[in-house]
Amino acid sequence: MPPKEPDLDSRSARRAKPSRAIRRLVIWYRRNAAVTSIVGTATSSASTAASAAASAAGSVAGSMASTAGSVLNPLVIDPLRWLQQSGGEELAAINRGERLWVAVDGMGGDHAPGPILEGCLRAVQILPVRIRFVAETAAVEAVVPQLGLGELLREAIQRGLIELVPSGPSVGMDDEATVVRRKRDASINLAMDLVKRGEATAIYSAGNSGAVMASAIFRLGRLKGIDRPAIGALFPTKDPSQQVLVLDVGANMDCKPGYLHQFALLGSIYSRDVLGVARPSVGLLNIGEEECKGNELTLKAFPLLAAERRISFKGNCEGRDVLSGAFDVVVCDGYTGNVLLKFLESVGSVLLDVLRAELPRGRRGKVGSAFLRSNLIRIKKRLDHAEHGGALLLGVNGVCVIGHGSSKALSVVSALRIAHLAASHGVMDDLHRLSAQEETATACG
Repeated sequence: MPPKEPDLDSRSARRAKPSRAIRRLVIWYRRNAAVTSIVGTATSSASTAASAAASAAGSVAGSMASTAGSVLNPLVIDPLRWLQQSGGEELAAINRGERLWVAVDGMGGDHAPGPILEGCLRAVQILPVRIRFVAETAAVEAVVPQLGLGELLREAIQRGLIELVPSGPSVGMDDEATVVRRKRDASINLAMDLVKRGEATAIYSAGNSGAVMASAIFRLGRLKGIDRPAIGALFPTKDPSQQVLVLDVGANMDCKPGYLHQFALLGSIYSRDVLGVARPSVGLLNIGEEECKGNELTLKAFPLLAAERRISFKGNCEGRDVLSGAFDVVVCDGYTGNVLLKFLESVGSVLLDVLRAELPRGRRGKVGSAFLRSNLIRIKKRLDHAEHGGALLLGVNGVCVIGHGSSKALSVVSALRIAHLAASHGVMDDLHRLSAQEETATACG
């Protein structure tokens, strides 16, 4: 008997069966979708691949395209909404609150004033702040048309969200810190004066950190009882919802044990008030966990921290534990902290380069790269301190946020969010109480 000829439905089913490569791609994606948050270019790449598959493989591949699209679209994240780290209800509640004035040094930073102004225009749209933007008039007038910010700026000024404050010659990124004494009408000085006079609740500058600190000390003054202000930077941990505050990261190269003790008190207040940690755990950066290890500074600082009842001291913190999430606050001298900060800044880009080099070559590597590219970039940004906006200068009589010199719009928004949180959560009230306690203890001693 002649072989039975397959019916029409069987032949149609075989023709509609997708190719092996497409099946492998879909299986690979389904296995990794929960781990791999695909955004940006991955979405467009997947859509293109799915469309090609649909035309080549018929109705089955078309179903794959629809499924892939429905999974990919919800994963597209607006970076500014991600920056808020809150849902729509919380954002709406924030917007209903009273806006706070923040003074911004518009001439501070490698790319100022353009990206700084752009970040301010974005910030007033999503944060409950108003901004007094202090900058040289000619510089602002030059960059506004270049970046196409004219309409946004006019609207923000009309709504009373941004106020332009003209300044004199600015402090350069390479200038000595003491230049703030000579350039009295520099943008950083005028912005500090706004805070001092109560016309702004906080100041943000991405300029020369030494000059920012000097201007803050000269114009705002140190809190009584606090010997040295410290720069506190937020580092990421393995838990995306948790950050660790490291201080000092550059304000004081040489420290005394008493300075580290004060840094721990300042950091605990910030972590509690701004980060919402009920009882922040404090660690002393050291080369070992044992109390007997370390240099002269850490050996003398350890008993001071251990005897302090106003903090939750958990002992020494080794370098490998800084990002572990075991500590909420880590204290160290400014030299060590700045080295740690600069090292962390390089980790993201180095990791990205290593992963790129290790991806397989050929078509399989290109497909994998299309799906992973956005994830690798997000990993880099998560480890890049510049993406966290800025660091708080603790110990001066005002809320002062110092941004990274290379800050652009997204970093500015993040830094202004830090400034608003610090100004609206009673940080300065608690710091003044600490100042009074320290002054009393010094007088009694």
